[in-house]
Amino acid sequence: MATIINLSSTQLLSYHHFPSFSPQNTPTLSLNFHPNSSTNLRPISLKPYHPRKPQSWLVAMAVKNLADTSPVTVSPENDGLTGEELPSGAGVYAVYDKNGELQFIGLSRNIAATVLAHRKSVPELCGSFKVGVVDEPDRESLTQAWKSWMEEHIKITGKVPPGNESGNATWVRPQPKKKADLRLTPGRHVQLTVPLEELVDKLVKENKVVAFIKGSRSAPLCGFSQKVIGILEKEGVDYESVDVLDEDYNYGLRETLKKYSNWPTFPQIFLNGELVGGCDILTSMNEKGEVAGLFKK
Repeated sequence: MATIINLSSTQLLSYHHFPSFSPQNTPTLSLNFHPNSSTNLRPISLKPYHPRKPQSWLVAMAVKNLADTSPVTVSPENDGLTGEELPSGAGVYAVYDKNGELQFIGLSRNIAATVLAHRKSVPELCGSFKVGVVDEPDRESLTQAWKSWMEEHIKITGKVPPGNESGNATWVRPQPKKKADLRLTPGRHVQLTVPLEELVDKLVKENKVVAFIKGSRSAPLCGFSQKVIGILEKEGVDYESVDVLDEDYNYGLRETLKKYSNWPTFPQIFLNGELVGGCDILTSMNEKGEVAGLFKK
């Protein structure tokens, strides 16, 4: 039965929820305020508070424990693993060698495709796999699932799997280091002994592919330069880059290059000392599938 508590406008109500009370047995409190006025306030009902589980707890429970997950074994009978035995969804996976030793714990947006790639690249280390699919695979939930398996393994063995050790590139291919941008001069304060145009001519003739861009290759400062760098990188073109906005080491380059190439805008791409063009031309070539063939000749 609800309890009616009458309070004056100066009274203070303190409500405590004791841990010993179960939600099922906690009464509902209805409060009526009767201040000395003609205003009638509607009753306020206080119900037991049920705290939500932290998001990290929910994510961790999205996959089974590593120890409770059934393995998919690669045996002579199914040595030609097709991926049908594995889910194509996103989640966490563990790779065991033929002796049952855990080699690597990873996460993937397509478990089947990733596992098959491992099976092809390092078959001697792939004896069986365990997988856990994450139903709502955002970045946080995938990371938490991977972390829960790692912590479980470390708690039991006291060490990380060999493939997860720092510097191990067996399972995850390291990103190639980007080249540094070339500089035409030692610095703006140094007086040149040869004209800048000669330095440009020497640069484009001594390097097979040169891209004159706004900004650096790792951080282009205009959309056209970014697009050009993206195309060259995607096609695996080995090229040199020069930042035309670098006023310390490439002072005066923009106006000099416009006269040298007779091309008024940037970026500018050179191949074997000859101007190929700018962003529009390279984009058109890319759409026709001509970039790789041209620059790799």
